[in-house]
Amino acid sequence: MQVASFSGFIKTLFYIIAFYYIFRFLAKLFLPLLIKKVVEKAGQNMHQQQQRHYQDSWQNDQKDETIIFNTSKDKKPRETKKVGDYVDYEELE
Repeated sequence: MQVASFSGFIKTLFYIIAFYYIFRFLAKLFLPLLIKKVVEKAGQNMHQQQQRHYQDSWQNDQKDETIIFNTSKDKKPRETKKVGDYVDYEELE
């Protein structure tokens, strides 16, 4: 059976604290650069998507389209949808 020593505890505590401060220092150094790269990449992707959208819409405008107008005049207006007949009820006494 092993018994924990006071010096081993202090050494472990020192390693934990040292790791914490080293990690914090490196995060302050590299995290802004990493975030800047991510934001730039997202901006590039948005710009490319926007360019593709405008190019697609431009190509669609350039295609020949045939538009056919209805020249015959309908003499009677369209009927509205009939649901049923109206029934008038009278009260009986």
